Amino acid sequence: MATLVSTRFELKQLFRLMIPILVTQFAQAGLGLIDTIMAGQFSPTDLAAIAVGVGLWLPVMLLFSGIMIATTPLVAEANGARTPVKIATIARQSLWVAFILGWIACLILQLAPLLLPLLGVPESLQPKAGLFLHAIGFGMPAVTMYAALRGYSEALGYPRPVTVISLLALVVLVPLNLIFMYGLGPLPELGSAGCGFATAILQWLMFITLALYISKSSAYQSTQIFTRWEPIDRYWMKRILMLGLPIGLAIFFEVSIFSTAAIVISPLGETLVAAHQIAMSVTSQLFMIPMSLAIALTIRIGTYYGEKNWAAMRRVQYLGLITATLLAFMTMSFMWLFRPEIISIYTSDVDVAQVAMYLLLFAIAYQLMDAWQISAAGCLRGMQDTKGPMWITMLAYWVIAFPVGVYFSRFGSMGAAGVWVGLIVGLSVACVLLLIRLYMNNQRLSQSS
Repeated sequence: MATLVSTRFELKQLFRLMIPILVTQFAQAGLGLIDTIMAGQFSPTDLAAIAVGVGLWLPVMLLFSGIMIATTPLVAEANGARTPVKIATIARQSLWVAFILGWIACLILQLAPLLLPLLGVPESLQPKAGLFLHAIGFGMPAVTMYAALRGYSEALGYPRPVTVISLLALVVLVPLNLIFMYGLGPLPELGSAGCGFATAILQWLMFITLALYISKSSAYQSTQIFTRWEPIDRYWMKRILMLGLPIGLAIFFEVSIFSTAAIVISPLGETLVAAHQIAMSVTSQLFMIPMSLAIALTIRIGTYYGEKNWAAMRRVQYLGLITATLLAFMTMSFMWLFRPEIISIYTSDVDVAQVAMYLLLFAIAYQLMDAWQISAAGCLRGMQDTKGPMWITMLAYWVIAFPVGVYFSRFGSMGAAGVWVGLIVGLSVACVLLLIRLYMNNQRLSQSS
């Protein structure tokens, strides 16, 4: 019989999951920040080479690791249905899928340097950026398999091991970068390319550490995945890909629209581009708050979805959206009150700072819609609805936001602000459509029961 638990209990469960996940997200962002800082100290050329390399690596990494997010709702559903044997099977099959996808991603990154001349990357940057891509590509199987194990652990309600490993990775990356960037013993000085080797090695260390912890910890013994070998199961492989591929593509559509915004603005001058990058960096960091809440919502809703407890599932959705609203208002207030202080961290240029102050107003304007749309997407993933959100994301960002942004920035009189208007419109459309889809899914499940 379905039971409805208290609001206090559900909020406690959401924040128990959300806070470690949020720390993990910030720690993973810190890895890129460490690379940027250390490459900048090495030379401007190496910093530029990393920027080019990351521009190609990041979409590939997010697409393939995004596919493995399917592990989370599948394990959460099986956990809610109290089927530990099924959980172990899902986790093992996810590792198979992650292993295959990881090597495909590695191959793509080995070929990616061939695109550098076609993209107009200066010849002086091509060798270092190319070597960076070759090196970091060998870490992709570890990235995807780590994502699978992370989804398994978090879906069972254990996000802290992933958080601890992510924090330790911040400490380990610095000496690894020093060794490969500046050389040690027989290892030559590799500069920015050394960051690629260091990151790849770090990804393997993170995967091995999490795998060892899962194999030894008593918390995972009832669903232990390393007790026996299991061949590839075509049913589970198909199900993971059918659920995960739309998630990966939706993330790709969203990330790519934000990354291409700088390209749209680039003809408008260095000052506008620099100001845009500052505003985008600020909002990207703050986006981790609603994104972490969305992951927690996926886990809690996935668990109730497995129990077929629709009333409790709707309660979690309601609390999640209320929490997202409060967090969005907190974020908006923080950005409004501390805009000068935030921007001063990034630049001392008066002209850039003034434009960035102006653009942050647009970032403030879309915080609420952004929080609602990512929360709705997290709820839908927990209900294993991923195809619809993928098409909604593509429509909102590439069919609507991109043309609107290009029109207002290039052909209107708004300049860089035009791109941000496009983003606001796209996020608003995504928000409305995702909430409507969530409502329709709830109605369908209520009627079926």
